Amino acid sequence: MEYTFRDDLIFVGGHWQKGRGAPIASLFAAEGCVNTTLSGAAAEDMELAIARARDAQPGWGSLKPHERATVLYRISEGIAANIDRIAWVQSRDTSKTLTETRALATSAAGTFRYFAAVAETSDDLLTVPRGDYTTASIHEPLGLVAAITPWNSPIASDAQKVAPALAAGNAVLLKPASWSPLVSLELARIAEEAGLPQGLLSVLPGSGREVGNALVEHRDIAKVSFTGGTATGRRLAHAAAEKLMPVSLELGGKSPTIVFEDCDVDLAIAGILFGIFSSSGQSCIAGSRLFVQRSMYDAFVARLVDATRALVVGHPFDAETQVSSLVHPEHREAVERYVALARDEGGTILCGGTRPEAAALQSGAYYMPTIIAGLDNTARTCREEIFGPVLVVMPFEDEADVIAQGNDNDYGLACGIWSTDHRRCRRIAAAIRAGTVWINTYKQFSISTPFGGDGESGIGREKGRAGLRAYQRQKSIYVDMSGQPHPWARWP
Repeated sequence: MEYTFRDDLIFVGGHWQKGRGAPIASLFAAEGCVNTTLSGAAAEDMELAIARARDAQPGWGSLKPHERATVLYRISEGIAANIDRIAWVQSRDTSKTLTETRALATSAAGTFRYFAAVAETSDDLLTVPRGDYTTASIHEPLGLVAAITPWNSPIASDAQKVAPALAAGNAVLLKPASWSPLVSLELARIAEEAGLPQGLLSVLPGSGREVGNALVEHRDIAKVSFTGGTATGRRLAHAAAEKLMPVSLELGGKSPTIVFEDCDVDLAIAGILFGIFSSSGQSCIAGSRLFVQRSMYDAFVARLVDATRALVVGHPFDAETQVSSLVHPEHREAVERYVALARDEGGTILCGGTRPEAAALQSGAYYMPTIIAGLDNTARTCREEIFGPVLVVMPFEDEADVIAQGNDNDYGLACGIWSTDHRRCRRIAAAIRAGTVWINTYKQFSISTPFGGDGESGIGREKGRAGLRAYQRQKSIYVDMSGQPHPWARWP
């Protein structure tokens, strides 16, 4: 099904208007053509959005949680009713397959529904007093929240920030990536139609340098939630520190996948393929470092290479496609540079390592699923995030060896373990430094389960019931029950 693109407007504090920033071209990289061009946001648009948010947030924050939840339920229903359009827009914006973008849109609807339920079922705490008073711990909105999301999964990333922030009583200024601005504007239309009061949500696609930095540094922004690259996250953390402002950072990864000789081989190969080559490898949690026990290394890698060669590389609208185009030609060039680096470091390309030869794919930014052997864990290719369909395979001897190699990296986002020995799996899971560990599966998610990373993979957690509290400040209240003056304050 084909849809049309909407007009050249951005969403500024509940109003649709032309941005005053530089033009942003949305590229359909799978075909090498421009979807549409819109006028991006400028600093002036951001200031107007903040002014409107300041006016709107107090009323929203003073509503009862179930009253806010009612609007979030309607947003969830609006997303669910528009799955096909949202999926089409996101596929055109990111070149992801329609299968994946439908799943992401469905996930976003579930995220709004979940945080609506969390909002109306989260209790404040009447704490145990230790004197003649009652004590309570309550939670209040922070105020204005900036949400900065990446280009690889915008609708899901948007929902994971916007839904809990709104549920907690805040106003949200959302800055999507310039490479994928369109689906975030679709979310704004759905929120508007659901009756979200004007001013509580803005969508400001624009330059990170002009809009993103200004949001982080603005005195009225009480928190920033950022998903993206580690270098940008580090700069953002410095700016937040100057303001003593809370920040959530979900950053990069170089996640290990560990295969023991007693694994279910078919299960492991399917999970490894999905973990690295789905989304064309453009995923922070991609299982990009594969460690295989030496006793089975040669046989396992040979089967994995054969399975990788059988993957269907094709157009994102083809239902048979498993690996689609990368998001942008510039990104494909970055991936190609890493593969060239791997060759320079002494790596052997077991499969892939090239652009596809099919004539139908020549206009797109496609890259073949690639497996590289012959490197050790000290190679740059094994240490730096490539963010593409590139897997490095390495042998290991035993548990101690693979724990040491798995942890020998600055990132700490995710890990996959493949073994039928569940005691071993739990030992490895406990020893590996990662925010998420999958055992005999990979890239499975639940909105009810917290997600985040350690080390250079970030700070803080999203999702889960605590995800609501991440957008609130805690306050303690003491109420005297004695009715007597404090004995310290003596006077004649």
